[in-house]
Amino acid sequence: MATSTTGSTLLQPLSNAVRLPIDQVNFVVCQLFALLAAIWFRTYLHSSKTSSFIRHVVATLLGLYLALFCFGWYALHFVVQSGISYYIMIIIGVENMHNPMMIITQKITSLAYEIHDGMFRKEEELTPSQRCLAVRRMPSLLEYLSYNCNFMGILAGPLCSYKDYITFIEGRSYQLTQSEANGKEDVKYEQTDPSPNIAVTQKLLICGFSLLFHMTVTKTLPVEYNIDDNFRATVSLPMRIIYLYVSLMAARPKYYFAWTLADAINNAAGFGFRGYDKNGASRWDLISNLRIQHIEFSTSFKMFLDNWNIQTALWLKRVCYERASFSPTIQTFILSAIWHGVYPGYYLTFLTGVLMTLAARAMRNNIRHYFVDSPPVKLCYDVITWIATQVAISYTVVPFVLLSVKPSFMFYSSWYFCLHIACILVLLILPLKRTQKGSIEQASIKPSWPKKLEEENVLGQNSYSTTNNSFNQKQEITCRYPALKQ
Repeated sequence: MATSTTGSTLLQPLSNAVRLPIDQVNFVVCQLFALLAAIWFRTYLHSSKTSSFIRHVVATLLGLYLALFCFGWYALHFVVQSGISYYIMIIIGVENMHNPMMIITQKITSLAYEIHDGMFRKEEELTPSQRCLAVRRMPSLLEYLSYNCNFMGILAGPLCSYKDYITFIEGRSYQLTQSEANGKEDVKYEQTDPSPNIAVTQKLLICGFSLLFHMTVTKTLPVEYNIDDNFRATVSLPMRIIYLYVSLMAARPKYYFAWTLADAINNAAGFGFRGYDKNGASRWDLISNLRIQHIEFSTSFKMFLDNWNIQTALWLKRVCYERASFSPTIQTFILSAIWHGVYPGYYLTFLTGVLMTLAARAMRNNIRHYFVDSPPVKLCYDVITWIATQVAISYTVVPFVLLSVKPSFMFYSSWYFCLHIACILVLLILPLKRTQKGSIEQASIKPSWPKKLEEENVLGQNSYSTTNNSFNQKQEITCRYPALKQ
């Protein structure tokens, strides 16, 4: 099945054999090559064996080669985008560059704000997570290109903070904080690097199952069938609801495959180590992008968002939600739609997501506390909210899959915009402010972007010492691992 591509056509015979488009074949093969390269990188270019300069150079060149193989001359966008951004940082000055960088990509905007926080804001103005992420010196051009274009993340990410990446390259990822009996922090250093082999193997197994599911089941459950005239005319409402849920669930494994493989590649290179849990087991989820079990068993819209595309949610939280002066939830969803692209379906999904999020928050804050005291009642509540959440998520993301306006409105019209209307009624009837009992029991629940992600944000940030850095090494390590002392 020959298809046009600006990338390499070397694998066209394989594309024809597996009956997948050449661009998808190129992507998967390049990611598998990156996995092998990551193992080689960790083994032969370990920070104890070579300099940071060499690691930066190799990571950058391999990344650009993979981009060239996959995208052909389109790969120039990576170089041009990074080059223009770096030019702005140097020529215009970092004190002015955090605003225009919002039109660039996640990594560039993240670094822009991190430099702004580290060099042009007062300590007392920063949140704990911003203080951990703050960059206090300008990166060199090589460091900047390596961060943006390294082979481990150039094709599928995931997003990581600049400080995490530099800490990994310089070989300072394996410091940890443990809690002594008296509660004081004690910085200790591992004599040997923890092995990522188990984590990588587990993630590759997940990739295998996800790819198999996508190649078999997903193709038999197309989302487009939800707007088929014959389907809508002949199938009962309960069966339509079931098919909506099943078809959207079947659409997720391709994301599980891509994100988990990207995570495994980084882990194989030694990147992604978070620290040790209370049992002393190493954790390799520093830059993980999803938690599949929590996604599939979400009992709230918020819980789904907490565990889906985690690094993007963190990025939106850092660059928009925390900095918005008004309506942070609405601004964050709009930014997410703009970042995803120009398809109208993206905007329909995220605007619907605003209603869903606000309505779900109002429902949770006003009624949940009535159902948590009795375990049997709580179980029934969880089952009902799981069903409601899965239907609401499926209903919301259909336009994201269909992309165009006409089929998206065809779908919502066939459902009589029922969940849109229900959300509006909930917002009109229920107060957004917490009831007295609810506010006591749920005081720790944040408005939209989750407390869990905020904890992950602080927990997951490496730090490194540089000239003129106001934090000493112990303070930075403590900042990175506060939640491990359980």
